[in-house]
Amino acid sequence: MRFSFVTLFPDLIKGYFTESILKRAIEDEKISIDFTNPRDFTTDKHNRVDAPMIGGGAGMLMTPQPLMDTLKNIRKNSENAHIIFLSPVAKRFTQNDAKRLAKKEHVVFVSGRYEGIDERVIEAEADELFSIGDYILTGGELASMVVCDAISRNVEGVLGNSDSLSVESFEEELLEAPSFTKPTIYENNEVVSEFLKGNHSKITDLKRGLSLCKTKYFRPDLYKQKV
Repeated sequence: MRFSFVTLFPDLIKGYFTESILKRAIEDEKISIDFTNPRDFTTDKHNRVDAPMIGGGAGMLMTPQPLMDTLKNIRKNSENAHIIFLSPVAKRFTQNDAKRLAKKEHVVFVSGRYEGIDERVIEAEADELFSIGDYILTGGELASMVVCDAISRNVEGVLGNSDSLSVESFEEELLEAPSFTKPTIYENNEVVSEFLKGNHSKITDLKRGLSLCKTKYFRPDLYKQKV
């Protein structure tokens, strides 16, 4: 699967893919990563990609021409390009989105900067818009990386044990149950005794109960949907 990042600051993203699981995924050719800088497409004689907002407002806005030409070039060279804009003014990205997008051949992330992107670019080129939360970031690069990571781990072969996907949070609209490792007692705090007895049926039931409790406490909105 191919991921392309459209960003003014590719170096902010590159390092994330040089370690751990995603590095191995690239080496094993499960995913590929590339970058395009809209500044390379600007026709402005000063190489600018931003301008003041029409009608007033604080800050600058990314101008249409560099981004439009960037995305047209990507579509010209990739008929399967699925272009995603990251914006706080969008629907919330979910695990179901990650699983669905993992079946795409080519996903393109557009990272905004300054006060955002001229709306005409979004209207013309966005296949989807996503927000990762109700807060504002300095730029869209972090959001792009979050979404890319979530999608990547759902691509077949990226995780060493694909079974781990089935027990993670949000797979059943519940948060994942607590997990433990050795030692069984640490600073007078003991692992739940049922986990040590090897009865997998009882452990499964217990984990589901703990999952419900955790969801009810931390995410009552999800809990209400489930019960």
